[in-house]
Amino acid sequence: MAQVSISLDAELVVEVMVLAGIGTPQDAVEAVVRDYIARGHRTETRTEFKDRHLREVDAKPQEPQA
Repeated sequence: MAQVSISLDAELVVEVMVLAGIGTPQDAVEAVVRDYIARGHRTETRTEFKDRHLREVDAKPQEPQA
């Protein structure tokens, strides 16, 4: 896998290390990024299910209003 080098504020990285309980800056930031991506995928899955359900409801014939 290709790698990218970036510069981050040291205080930010230290805070990530403390909150994540991970001893190395690289691993701590990588864990945060992986978690962010995983949350995005879970959100996509939930909203896709809801959107699909709403499309099914909209596709059903509706009774005329009296």
